[in-house]
Amino acid sequence: MPKKFTLNALRTASAASVAIAMTAALVSAPALAQQKFVTIGTGGVTGVYYAVGGAICRLVNKDRAKTNLRCSVESTGGSAYNVNTIKAGELDFGMSQSDVQFQGYKGVGSFKEPFADMRSVFSVHPEPFTLVARKDSGIHSLADFKGKRLNVGNPGSGTRAAMDELLVALNMKISDFSLASELKADEHGAALCDNKIDGFFYGVGHPSANIQDPTTACGAQLVPITGPAIDALVKKNSYFAYATIPGGMYANNPQPTKTYGVLATMITSSKVPADTVYVITKAVFENFDEFKKLHPAFANLDPKQMISDGLTAPLHEGALRYYREKGWMK
Repeated sequence: MPKKFTLNALRTASAASVAIAMTAALVSAPALAQQKFVTIGTGGVTGVYYAVGGAICRLVNKDRAKTNLRCSVESTGGSAYNVNTIKAGELDFGMSQSDVQFQGYKGVGSFKEPFADMRSVFSVHPEPFTLVARKDSGIHSLADFKGKRLNVGNPGSGTRAAMDELLVALNMKISDFSLASELKADEHGAALCDNKIDGFFYGVGHPSANIQDPTTACGAQLVPITGPAIDALVKKNSYFAYATIPGGMYANNPQPTKTYGVLATMITSSKVPADTVYVITKAVFENFDEFKKLHPAFANLDPKQMISDGLTAPLHEGALRYYREKGWMK
């Protein structure tokens, strides 16, 4: 015989349910109130910045039950976008090229005023500026792109800021190209193989899927970025350094490619609580061996270099607290 609930029984059950729900709400409310969410601005989803943000959040979220800190990653337009958005209070953390960090903190280049509240957390991997050309283009230097179709980087990206600085050093202008496209990093490889552009300029950690795809799919060639103008640029700006992309790292490119570049850095604002920055910093360095395995570009990272190299803005007090605890700083 099937069960039947009387009206009184249903009322009793309903009252009990309400009581349980209220009790659960009272128990969980403090826990929910303590839960803090932070977001890291990165770059395109196939770029190394996105991988960095994902790696950091993965380590932070492992201990979220203890720290009550939940980390998420946001794909963004890149370095300059992240600087501006952190300044506006819309992001907690962000990835930035070391040159863009310098410009944003000082209020030079594309930044109209200093971001005095910018704070450094640590630097990560080197980012050589990488010039890639179609196999059949006959291009062997940036100067060869005059009259050609070059992707100069999307507005708001560190790549675009670096391209603008490079063109000034070479006494070149955007108008020197027959087409100066502004595709995002996720789009330029396919555009090159589809013969919509002759090449692209990109600041990225290596190896990168955005370089691997066109070199494999259509034999794209890496082009050196060298010469007296580059030497002067590196000498003048402490955030630049020479770099070499190893031969054989990418298909159809057996020779090493000389260039220059920057460091990827993690930045935040002085307005982000010290305890939050401390938790983020500790999660990375207490799980450092695991962190290095999360992307090939992290393989040779050295903590002592990460807390000094490429950092223009002062260290955030939360990061500094951890570094002092480790004995890395006084």
